[in-house]
Amino acid sequence: PLAAGIDGLFVTPRRLDVSWHSMGSAAMTSAALRIVQVSDLHLRSFGSVEEQVLAAIAAAQPDCIIHTGDMLESPRGLAPLREFLSRCPSVPSFAIPGNWEYTSGVPLTQLGRLCEAVGIEWLVNRSTVMPQGSTALRITGLDDFRSGRPDVESALATADPMPNHLVLAHCPGQRDHLGLPAAHSADLMLSGHTHGGQVAPFGMPVVLPPGSGRYVAGWYGREGGDGLPPLYVSRGVGTSLIPVRLGAVPEVAVFEWSLA
Repeated sequence: PLAAGIDGLFVTPRRLDVSWHSMGSAAMTSAALRIVQVSDLHLRSFGSVEEQVLAAIAAAQPDCIIHTGDMLESPRGLAPLREFLSRCPSVPSFAIPGNWEYTSGVPLTQLGRLCEAVGIEWLVNRSTVMPQGSTALRITGLDDFRSGRPDVESALATADPMPNHLVLAHCPGQRDHLGLPAAHSADLMLSGHTHGGQVAPFGMPVVLPPGSGRYVAGWYGREGGDGLPPLYVSRGVGTSLIPVRLGAVPEVAVFEWSLA
């Protein structure tokens, strides 16, 4: 118990795993895109962990950065969040809210303005297109499944169907209630929220937050067969409720996507 306590408080929360994933077939594509996903920062201050994450993002040399929610927990996180986002590489970047953005006491409109001020597009039930070489990526960002009002119909109301569709939803449980129109099927969904269980001895989470559904961490539905888009659930970076991580190393995920 003592060793586990030391690890959970002082070792695992300060480690960082950079996971790499490949999508698409290079032989059949016209452009490659490198996406870095950062999730669940839960910023309260700015320190060595945040420096590690920034270094990992820069080392990955991304074409695009995706922030999948729970960036802060309270107004005290605004200053470190501004510093963190402003120090990210200057590439196309997109962010969605998580449940903690709703309970933080910081209005979503203020967070949206902060993101836009540092060049990050704030996607709440909105869809946008990112050109990439001779093709493009559609990115649809949804409101939080647990605390917000996700609206796929509104997000895609003015969108033209196209290949290479990425859906962002903080809670992975939203996958089972996504309701995408057939014309706007998704190639990938990115989520966070679970922290990989946060306290998950031997990889077995003690508890998962509401909104996780049947998902913990990593890939789901990548082989198809269930009629839902492939989902990747990041373990995220920070902690919530208790400053402990055990068996769930913080993660920055990198995706090499060979676009159609």
